[in-house]
Amino acid sequence: MNKFAKPLDARLPLAADQIPRDEFERMRRENLARWPTGAEVEFDEAVAYHLSLPAHKRLPMVMRKAAAEGRCLTQPRGGFGTLELQIELMRELESAGLADIVPTTTDSYTRNEQWAKAGYGIEESRKAGRSMLNGFPMVNYGPRQTRKLIEAINRPAIVLSGTSYPKLTAEVGYAAGFTGYLGSGLAYTVSYTKETTIEEGIRNYQYLDRLVALYGERGVELHRRQPGFLTGTNIPPSIAIITGIVDALLAAHQGVRDYGLELAQTLHLVQDAAAIRMARILTQEYLKRFGFEDVFTPITSLHWMGAWPHDESQAAALMAYGGTLAAVSGANSITTKSKHEAFGLPTPGANAEGLRITRMAIYLARNVRLDSMPEFQRECDMIRREVEPVMDKILEMGDGDVAVGTVRAVEAGVLDIPWSPNRSVKSRVMPARDADGYFRILSPGLMPFPEDVLAYHEERLRRRAEKEHIPYGEELAVTSVYELSDPLAKLMPALFK
Repeated sequence: MNKFAKPLDARLPLAADQIPRDEFERMRRENLARWPTGAEVEFDEAVAYHLSLPAHKRLPMVMRKAAAEGRCLTQPRGGFGTLELQIELMRELESAGLADIVPTTTDSYTRNEQWAKAGYGIEESRKAGRSMLNGFPMVNYGPRQTRKLIEAINRPAIVLSGTSYPKLTAEVGYAAGFTGYLGSGLAYTVSYTKETTIEEGIRNYQYLDRLVALYGERGVELHRRQPGFLTGTNIPPSIAIITGIVDALLAAHQGVRDYGLELAQTLHLVQDAAAIRMARILTQEYLKRFGFEDVFTPITSLHWMGAWPHDESQAAALMAYGGTLAAVSGANSITTKSKHEAFGLPTPGANAEGLRITRMAIYLARNVRLDSMPEFQRECDMIRREVEPVMDKILEMGDGDVAVGTVRAVEAGVLDIPWSPNRSVKSRVMPARDADGYFRILSPGLMPFPEDVLAYHEERLRRRAEKEHIPYGEELAVTSVYELSDPLAKLMPALFK
């Protein structure tokens, strides 16, 4: 037996191979028995409901149509603690925000499978007349009640789970009629958890992706999406793309054929456009290495994932610029934020406003592309030269198995994530902005980037250190993290003299 086969299910060694049907049915029975609402999941009924949905409420069809037409769809985040409040929010996002995709974000208790505490949060929310949870407790409501969310809107709906433990939430969400689910075994585990092993995270999402394949066997296409990074810090595009490729390969091995990738914006127009271009190209190249010729991989651009300014005008500028980046980059969709980002959960009105600001920016930039710019082509080449050595080493370390290779690569520091809270991750790699605003690799840790690529990064970072009179080192990285949350007086002091 493979030495990596430790957690969750000792009957199967860790591998990328699809979970056998009989084994998966046993896993489903055990999973659904963990909370009373699991008994409400009736697979045949759920399949029939999905097949009854019109095309404009099925996310895979909506995404494919938008990709064919070259449109960038809009989608916010959002979740409240009661069914009534969540219905009100989703309707507001659809009607006032004109959202193309309507979300349901789960709460922190649900994300950590603390369903009894989530139930208490529902009661406290009802007493207070406002949400006392930071999301919707989907498992507590179960598929029958949760389906009222799907019936309240006329758009496709996606679950934003924010968890390394998706198994029961996914069963409830898909049975309720959600046609999309955000999350992945590698990205969420290294972003959100401290003790969860990479193997456990991979196994948990192999369950979800095998569930999607089970629906697919019955003619129900469901959208899966890799979440990028939510560490709240800067992630160079190449590292985000490597992680996306790994998660896409893991999903494809389980039978998923509609798998989107999310990329957090760097807020550099050329770099973001190059990142989205190369994420699409490189993901397809690695899928085809394994014979997966038919996987649809749309790309979603994420509004700035770092610290946001408190000044609402500055926040509005970040939203508008983010919409511009998504449009120019050719992203298939954008996940939006609001002017309240620095303060906590936005009101439905503020959330809808963020959607409209972003949509207008997308409209204004809809016909702009950078393909002919030498700088754009150079950045595309640089991203490829950073991604391929790491991806190839991951596959080599797993003897061709991406699941095993990923665990071994993280253990060895070959795959590393800046500022990850997870104990399995070395977090020795360190990015910083250069003099021109690009994210560069300040310290590679043990990641096998080519020497000439690292020299290119260092030269540009040293130029910034010289220009700003900052010592060449970690201070470059730290100032890059907090820069965009600073007030204008600090960003542009000359204006205030």
